Amino acid sequence: MRDLLYLERVEQAETLLKPQRIEVLRQLAEPRSCTEVAARLDQTQQRVYYHVKRLTEHGLVTQVAERRVRGINEGVYQAAARAYWLSPRLVGRIGLPQRRDEASLGYLLDLAEEVQSDVAVLHDYARAGEPDLPSLGVSGAIRVRPEQRPEFMADLKSALQDLFTKYGGADGDAFKLAVACYPHREEREEGEG
Repeated sequence: MRDLLYLERVEQAETLLKPQRIEVLRQLAEPRSCTEVAARLDQTQQRVYYHVKRLTEHGLVTQVAERRVRGINEGVYQAAARAYWLSPRLVGRIGLPQRRDEASLGYLLDLAEEVQSDVAVLHDYARAGEPDLPSLGVSGAIRVRPEQRPEFMADLKSALQDLFTKYGGADGDAFKLAVACYPHREEREEGEG
């Protein structure tokens, strides 16, 4: 089972985005037959098999074994991945690209799409046996008073610019650096209550 399956074909997304199929897929986190899934979901075996067949046709589920039960061969299936990401390219960009201020949420959304796409490609390289794909993910929360926000943003930009200047030469392996800074959702929810 893969860690991630990046869905870039409309047919895959259409197949996946049906509530009953998502429930079937969740049951297939562990290898199971359609009979076992049907019992767990209180559905008919035929209905579950129909969904499993569609999921299998589009590479979202794989048959991992077959066993003989009461004289009949029964397939055992498993989800193809632990997580499924839908590519933003499934819809594509609507309208012309806009020039955005790097402090806008629109810019952050564009950046998140780009990072998601890049990570999916790197994940496929890693699965193909590409040696040593170094990466770093850092996440944390900080607190900045409203009157300090401009100074904080300037400091952050300066620190990053120092890194770009120090390591921005033409020699060595190329790395992409993306930094996102946005209000923490839980903080906003607490303040709204």
